[in-house]
Amino acid sequence: MAGGREIKSKIKSVQNTRKVTRALEMVSASKIRKAQDRMKVSRPYARVMKQVIGHLAQASTDYRHPYMVERSDVKRVAYVIVSSDRGLAGGLNNNMFRKLVTEFRQWQSKGVEVDLVTIGTKASVFFRRLDVNIIASVTHLGDAPHLEQLIGVIGVALDGYRAGTIDRVFVCYNNFVNTMTQKPVTEQLLPLPASDAPIAKHDWDYIYEPSAPEVLDHVLTRYIESLVYQAVLENVASEHAARMVAMKAASDNATKLIDTLNLVYNKARQAAITQEISEIVGGASAV
Repeated sequence: MAGGREIKSKIKSVQNTRKVTRALEMVSASKIRKAQDRMKVSRPYARVMKQVIGHLAQASTDYRHPYMVERSDVKRVAYVIVSSDRGLAGGLNNNMFRKLVTEFRQWQSKGVEVDLVTIGTKASVFFRRLDVNIIASVTHLGDAPHLEQLIGVIGVALDGYRAGTIDRVFVCYNNFVNTMTQKPVTEQLLPLPASDAPIAKHDWDYIYEPSAPEVLDHVLTRYIESLVYQAVLENVASEHAARMVAMKAASDNATKLIDTLNLVYNKARQAAITQEISEIVGGASAV
């Protein structure tokens, strides 16, 4: 009954795979709550920072920070891409990467060069195979990333914008909507986009101490860092949610496959028994 032994071996292999997928599902389910808490705690800070920057953009001031000045001639853009370090998260990373590849081709068709700042192993590995320039990269941030781990790569993009070698900076990440939905989002970091909030035009300005350039440089840098940090937290929560859903689907598929293989095994075993009985009966009749 060689066929039966092969089927039993396949059943055992699928059962072992199901144990792994169930374990990964439970691990992600236990981590997603903490990831959501960190994400929700950081959201109010990011929201207030946007309000502050919105007021600064609307205020009448004699000094315009370089981060607020729109450049008409765009020759080079930079993308800060936030991805996961580990796989087995369904199409979380690939959906975002496909969207970005389309955007890169659109920029390149206009003669605009593209630089990348990658956060996460998956983005680094994927985009190294494409014809794009990676100017900075950071990986293995863990499930509880810290802002200190991101300041270096963010600074590379900011320095390029200050020097005039980069004309626009975007951040791309997976926005956590709910456990079942994670949406790839691209937001413009530099120059600072107009605020979506309905802020009336003011004819006044803030009083800066010690000076407007020094204060605005510090505030706007912290603002950009907070946006990227929030994007990383959103992506971590999205990663755990996507992995939990993907591993649950894999476990369910493994269960269905085991049931199918058991049915095939039982049919093969029944056929073998029937054949043996027929041979016995045939032999007895011959005698």
